[in-house]
Amino acid sequence: MKKRFIFAVIFLVIVAAVLAGIKVLQIGAMVDKGKKFVPPPETVTAAAVASESWRSELSAVGTLTAVQGVTVAAELPGKVAKLHFVPGNSVTKGDLLLSQDTTSEEADLPGAQAQVKMARADLDRAGKMIADKIISQADYDKAAAGHEQASSKVNSIRVIIAKKNIRAPFSGKLGIRQVNLGQILKEGEPVVTLQALDPIFVDFTLPQQQIAQLKPDLPVRVMCDALPGVTIDGRITAINPLVESGTRNVQIQATVSNKEERLRPGMFVNVSIDFPSQEKVLMIPATSVLYAPYGDSVFVIESDKERGGEMLRQQFVRLGEKRGDFIAVSSGLGEGDRIVSTGVFKLRNGQAVTVDNRLSPNFKPAPAPENN
Repeated sequence: MKKRFIFAVIFLVIVAAVLAGIKVLQIGAMVDKGKKFVPPPETVTAAAVASESWRSELSAVGTLTAVQGVTVAAELPGKVAKLHFVPGNSVTKGDLLLSQDTTSEEADLPGAQAQVKMARADLDRAGKMIADKIISQADYDKAAAGHEQASSKVNSIRVIIAKKNIRAPFSGKLGIRQVNLGQILKEGEPVVTLQALDPIFVDFTLPQQQIAQLKPDLPVRVMCDALPGVTIDGRITAINPLVESGTRNVQIQATVSNKEERLRPGMFVNVSIDFPSQEKVLMIPATSVLYAPYGDSVFVIESDKERGGEMLRQQFVRLGEKRGDFIAVSSGLGEGDRIVSTGVFKLRNGQAVTVDNRLSPNFKPAPAPENN
């Protein structure tokens, strides 16, 4: 009985050892197979680093302002007697906009003119008498002063009448009427806005580092969301000599044509300044860049001498200006280098790849996306 038990134990130990050996051999074979396993190459699209001459330009965000723009207001208090304008219409300099009640001044004017006539007659008589030495110089001076005083009163009444007939200070387009017929106006109370729209100013700011590149008469291009696809040309007309201490920016003013009056003061616009010089740059598709906090990189496609085929090498780059679908590379790449152009977020350094450009996007320096 004892011997049977011992044989049974020995048999079980042998069986366990055989099974363990088989399992070890299987695991070893799987490990060897895993070491020898080569993942299939990833299919990518590729683009070559190209050299291009880019015209230097600066971009900024600007605001439109009128060359001349005011809110026409009443200079003197009075009642609105007549309105001579239609809101939204264009007017010429000197056009009558509003008449205030001047009946009181017009009633005083004939009496004041009569006083001038009488003072003039007194002055003429005094002139004859002083020539004959009948009156003193003081009496003549008193008559002359009386004439000047009477004339001044007439001029004062005429000025009041003129100020109560409010006229356009310059040619432009009127806004919304802010007064009503019969309304009693106070001094300085607004009547209507008036804006000269052609030409029109574009005000924008640029960092102080770019002041050296700026000078009057440089061409600018203005684009506005209200006019999609329309570019309006203009020129820099003024550069503020003062740099803002808080932002270290300098204010620039450009003037653009606005004959159709489609641009209005207060509108937001994009401004692009064109420089006459051109700069040679290396450009790559913007979608080929893998952006990361520790540095931007691209994947360069190189020959795999050990395994054959092609592989990736992650290369850190320094980027420059972006235009359309392309971005300039300041360092890290050379002209003619092949890089992965799309889908870089799923790739890794040393990965085997095959290039298939059948589905590669058509990169353009000035893309025009379809409105879907």
